Amino acid sequence: MVGRIRGLTRSQLTHGIAQVSLDLTNLDDALRLAAVAVDAGADWLEIGTPLAISEGVRAAHALREAHPDHPIVADLKIMDGGYGESRVYGRAGVDAVVVMARAHDATIERAADAAAEFDLLLMVDDMGSTDAAEQARRIESLGGGMVVHHLGHDHRRKHRDRGLSPLTDLPDVVAATQLPVEAVGGLSIEQAVGSVGLGASVVVFGAPLAIAEEGSDPMPDDQLREVLGQAIARVHGQAAG
Repeated sequence: MVGRIRGLTRSQLTHGIAQVSLDLTNLDDALRLAAVAVDAGADWLEIGTPLAISEGVRAAHALREAHPDHPIVADLKIMDGGYGESRVYGRAGVDAVVVMARAHDATIERAADAAAEFDLLLMVDDMGSTDAAEQARRIESLGGGMVVHHLGHDHRRKHRDRGLSPLTDLPDVVAATQLPVEAVGGLSIEQAVGSVGLGASVVVFGAPLAIAEEGSDPMPDDQLREVLGQAIARVHGQAAG
């Protein structure tokens, strides 16, 4: 899929899209990981929140220049200023921005206004929601273009003994909305690939691939390319099947 990705319904957004999140804090490292991801077959590239915080819009310009034909998602986790923050990254050439569902209705609506003006896909992150299915319906009603069903890092870490996973209620979220859905939050490669079978339209491979495990050394590029390539091939294979 090349170019802008705004306004896609689940029927238009073919299952089996692989998105790689660049959850790094250094632009050079992120560009290197992006090149590996593209070589491995990634469909979409994501400016992870750590990269957006540390490098800002410079990351958007650099990734757009390096990969002019790849959709780029900016995981900004917008909580206010929905129009203005979306506009900054829309002008920088990204194809999608992320706003938080816990934001005020007005923020999501203003982000939707910017998405329409700058031809963006508005992705809405439900992290912190107590009723994910109801939140998905709200996201759709406010003009969101995609639901990011997300179980946060700190939440999972605090309750690590519970084995929390966004896959648990993913089918309920998918059933609640006509919007495409992706699941994010502590998923292994196997779990991420398996999310397609639970209704996810987009599969996200994030920090575990970039940093292996918390506190460990990054995976060598050749090994990462092989592991990621195999995983993406499986995602694409499910879509073809």
